[in-house]
Amino acid sequence: MPVSKPLNDWQCRRARRTLLQGGVIAYPTEAVWGLGCDPWDVLAVERILELKQRPMEKGMILVAASVEQVRFLLDPLPADLQQTALSHWPGPVTCLLPDVNEQIPEWVRGRHSSIAVRVSDHPVVRSLCEAAGMPLVSTSCNPAGRQPARHSWQVRRYFGDQLDWIVPGELGGNRKPSRIIDIVTGQQLR
Repeated sequence: MPVSKPLNDWQCRRARRTLLQGGVIAYPTEAVWGLGCDPWDVLAVERILELKQRPMEKGMILVAASVEQVRFLLDPLPADLQQTALSHWPGPVTCLLPDVNEQIPEWVRGRHSSIAVRVSDHPVVRSLCEAAGMPLVSTSCNPAGRQPARHSWQVRRYFGDQLDWIVPGELGGNRKPSRIIDIVTGQQLR
């Protein structure tokens, strides 16, 4: 299986410009293609929800390049919960973190009091988050009820020219989307 490489300088500049201008992108992740945008841009998030035919109430995942990008969510938590989250990152594990100070907008958090966060070790995902200077929305690239895209041709079939950019790269080696663990209860939700 080909190994994905970090984005080059030109691709990083394009990613930053696209994301900061409210764009929606598709990009390879550890297991499936994802859709992403600036989580604080309500119009961009609404576009993703519309593309996916997904209700806002379900919430979405934030993906980050480093722990430092989500430090603002970790710092208000007790040390033992911080350590639990840190023990899973970087990697293909999404942790449900209590959003103690409601720092994540409801259009990303949904009806939940926690936020799903992953610090990725995938080179393209890391490049995108570093280029944008923030964590990004990350949700599987598929309309509701359809299989997540595992190839760029599926991304084009699902969404065609409705996306602002399909980021080049390869999927990571995982066969299934990231595990989701509630760090408060220890329950594995996916």
